[in-house]
Amino acid sequence: MKLTKLLCLLLLVAAAYWSIRSLMPSYQENKPVATDHFSVDRALKHVEEISVAPHAVGFKAHATVRAYITKALKEMGLEVTIQEGKTIGDWGNLSNAVNIISKIPGTNPNGKALLLLSHYDSNPHSSYGASDAGSGVATILEGVRAFLENKKEPKNDIIIVFTDAEELGLNGANLFVTQHPWAKNVGLVLNFEARGSGGPSYMLIETNRKNAKLIREFTRANPKYPVANSLLYSIYKMLPNDTDLTVFREKADIDGFNFAFIDDHFDYHTALDTYDRLDRNTLAHQGSYLIPLLDYFSQADLTDIKSLTDYIYFNFPIFGLVSYPFDWIWPMFILACILFVAILIHGLKNKSIGLKGLWLGFVPLIIVLLINGLAGYISWPALKWWYPWYQDMLHGFTYNGHLYIFIMAIFSLSVCLLVYNRFKKVGTASLLVAPMFLWLVVCAMLSSYLEGASFFIIPVFGTLAAWYVVTNQKEPSPFLLVFLALPAVFIFVPFIQMFPVGLGLKLLVASTLFTTLLYFLLLPFFGLLKHKKRYMVIGVVLFFVFGIKAHIKSGYNSECPKPNSLLYVYNADTQKANWATYDNVLSEWNQQFLKTENPNDSTSALNIISSKYNTKFTHTAEAPIKSLKSPEIMVVQDTVIGSLRKLNICVTHQREVNRLEVFTNKTPIKNAVINGQSITEDFLEKRNSGRLFTHYISNNDFTEIELTIENHSPLELTFYEASNDLLSNPLFTVPKRPAENIPMPFVLNDAILLIKSITIE
Repeated sequence: MKLTKLLCLLLLVAAAYWSIRSLMPSYQENKPVATDHFSVDRALKHVEEISVAPHAVGFKAHATVRAYITKALKEMGLEVTIQEGKTIGDWGNLSNAVNIISKIPGTNPNGKALLLLSHYDSNPHSSYGASDAGSGVATILEGVRAFLENKKEPKNDIIIVFTDAEELGLNGANLFVTQHPWAKNVGLVLNFEARGSGGPSYMLIETNRKNAKLIREFTRANPKYPVANSLLYSIYKMLPNDTDLTVFREKADIDGFNFAFIDDHFDYHTALDTYDRLDRNTLAHQGSYLIPLLDYFSQADLTDIKSLTDYIYFNFPIFGLVSYPFDWIWPMFILACILFVAILIHGLKNKSIGLKGLWLGFVPLIIVLLINGLAGYISWPALKWWYPWYQDMLHGFTYNGHLYIFIMAIFSLSVCLLVYNRFKKVGTASLLVAPMFLWLVVCAMLSSYLEGASFFIIPVFGTLAAWYVVTNQKEPSPFLLVFLALPAVFIFVPFIQMFPVGLGLKLLVASTLFTTLLYFLLLPFFGLLKHKKRYMVIGVVLFFVFGIKAHIKSGYNSECPKPNSLLYVYNADTQKANWATYDNVLSEWNQQFLKTENPNDSTSALNIISSKYNTKFTHTAEAPIKSLKSPEIMVVQDTVIGSLRKLNICVTHQREVNRLEVFTNKTPIKNAVINGQSITEDFLEKRNSGRLFTHYISNNDFTEIELTIENHSPLELTFYEASNDLLSNPLFTVPKRPAENIPMPFVLNDAILLIKSITIE
């Protein structure tokens, strides 16, 4: 019997491993693939060409990448058009976007078109864009090639759009949706994205209505490795979305599917987003979505995919995507409650459940929730205190982040084993009352406030069945209990990893709580184990072994380089210059320019410039004055009409620059037009004061600003003009970064920043 239980425990561990491993296909290098099938190796050739150099808008490699993609489409026999135009988007970011557009004509002139979407620009200024979104471009290029090789005639037009300036504010998508005539005929969009360099690709739906028809059609298309669930769908709808597909939904009411991978988040928007670091299995996963969906939706009726009802859905090994209507939520919950009461009464009658034991079961439950919840909550702040250089990874996910997830999961499991072992005399049937009651409370709350997570009730049914077995048999079959535990393992183990991977190690608390809640569902089996202390000891040993491994990997090297930053900031008004950094822990490379103690008063004065995560300068030091040419700022027109004052200001750059950011005082801006593009009223109302707009500049273009303000309102404008050439500008002698450093993402970096202000009384 002991050997049987051990074997079942190993099966449970194997199931946990399989729940993650089964999410993606496996890539085999140089495996022969028929020309009419998707080939990862062929797609990788595109990724390699696209990611030779950073290719953000305004960068030299930007045009090179565009030319390569255009050539690849033409070699397939497709006609290619270029859509170019200025757009400012909803983020107040102006750029000149250049979209690459092609079409495979369909046989049905009255049908809606299927649009394949990704973006080809990389993030400024150091990202090579292999994953984000070279992988998306490569997936579409290879998928379209395979489709054409099949010589299938699609019923629907297939439009291919590689947008530009996605990283600057979804500008290329905005340009296509609002100005291209083909946008009016789009029925469905398949968008391929990345927020890391590996892991499974998650399917997320974009719709203004409900998802029932989209889910049904997606299921009929039958992609082999669907990774999706309605919990993510519900959360995604509550968050501020920021993919190109969002523009299609918000501005044209066009539905679509996002396919995005989020693991290895530390590579996102960095110089590590390279060809070599892109997970080949992940690229295979993207292809496994596109091919069946392209085959299916090129023939499907895309005029009828809107829905007024929602589906619950989740992926499950072997079964693929499981779905059912929202109408089932409360009947399933009520059924679970009825079963809970029935089993409880049955157990009390046959005395397998005691009244005293019933109440005692709440004690270990509360203890493990408090310990594991607190441990998860303080773990990330504690890690940043112990390893202060982690604060410089703005993603919030460290290179050894997966180790921390595993460590905290093992810690939580060990706590559960230890605590519940102290209450083993109560009996498993009695101990299960509290966890089952808690799970029903959780499911009731989810059914009321987060309906997309209502599928959490499915594993509860498995545990209710196991509980019934335990109340009837003193020595139940461990194989049966493991079988009944499989739904809990397959559904919840991926969540232990997913939340910290996707949202940062600040959500390690999600890992500890999901591990604890999963243990509650597995309690019927763990109750059979007679020597929990032994397994707890194994857990403690694993905790320390992997803790030591995480500590060894906590530093930086050429494979896991430290993000750092350096800027030269010159204020043309005060004629003072400073070195500045966002680093909390300085490296040897930038320490030579900066004081490590007593940062001077200019730190706070310089922190007005915008950055993701609201990152601020941490250290500054006086710098020598360099002969930088200030931008020429001219008030071309100043007209008063009634109570309003109209201004036309032209900014001409006297040096090669990449970005101009303009801030104002608190004077309300009634209307703003930048290079002919109007800033939305919504943006102007919400901004109050501060940043007015950012112009990402191509070809050293000028900036023309037309403003309408109230008469007699003094207007102060502050111009932040930046060039990304600090390391190459002949005026400076900044050494090359060592291999163990990379430019910090999400902030202005390696830049020469010139500040100039004007006041219009």
